[in-house]
Amino acid sequence: MSAKKLGLVVIAGLVAIGISLSAFTVKQWEMAIKLQLGEIKDAEYKPGLHWMIPLINNVKRFDGRIQTLDARPQRFLTVEKKDVIVDSFVKWRIANVGQYYRSTGGNTARTSSLLAERINTSLRDEFGKRTIVEVVSGERSEIMAKLTRDADEKANELGVQVIDVRIKRIDLPSEVSGSVYERMRAERERVARDLRAKGDEAAEKIQAEADRQRTVILANAFRDAEKLRGQGDAKAASIYAKAYETNSEFYAFYRSLAAYRSVFTSSGNMMVLKPDSEFFKYFNSKESEE
Repeated sequence: MSAKKLGLVVIAGLVAIGISLSAFTVKQWEMAIKLQLGEIKDAEYKPGLHWMIPLINNVKRFDGRIQTLDARPQRFLTVEKKDVIVDSFVKWRIANVGQYYRSTGGNTARTSSLLAERINTSLRDEFGKRTIVEVVSGERSEIMAKLTRDADEKANELGVQVIDVRIKRIDLPSEVSGSVYERMRAERERVARDLRAKGDEAAEKIQAEADRQRTVILANAFRDAEKLRGQGDAKAASIYAKAYETNSEFYAFYRSLAAYRSVFTSSGNMMVLKPDSEFFKYFNSKESEE
């Protein structure tokens, strides 16, 4: 190989090395800053291929995805000066990579420590405004919403966005748990008694209304029945009167037959009457005819 060709190969190699040292890539999930002699030169890099000056510039990359800070359980005082043990975690990500680097040096452990201090301050403030019963059973969602807003405001100076603060569990120290649970049980029993009393009152009202309606319905039914019975008796009397007027002798005979049928239905009936009594009128007339 001639010296000229060798020189071209060397130059091509140096150019390739220079290009490889000058180019850098930012992945889709990364955030990057370019430093020049220790100072931030640029922090607005989108995913893709970018350039720098070797030896003068250097690039630092950071994970731009959502991170989780799972803090150790901490003790906080309520407004009653009672201890509660709170286990929480935080979801966060880098919002301003330049501010993040200036505040934390890009160190994840330092970021977690600074962020935990701010979260604990917010937790202490929120729990200090509430009773044990409120934080354990009533207002956890409201507390987490306020914590997220407060922590996000305090994390701005770190270049970090707090997405969510969640309370996994709230425990009571053994020395106070018994009294707290007893108070909660008493409160639930009081609510249960109130609900039972309201239910009994409603049941009595419903029963009284049902009894009233029953009385009204029976009275109306009796009234209608008596009315119908009176109308039937009147109609029957009218029919009897018309029948009697049509043929009084036959009507008297028919009624006598009905009386005989009613009296002599059972074989054990016994009657002591005079043979010439009115009851045997038609028997006697039959005998006279014979």
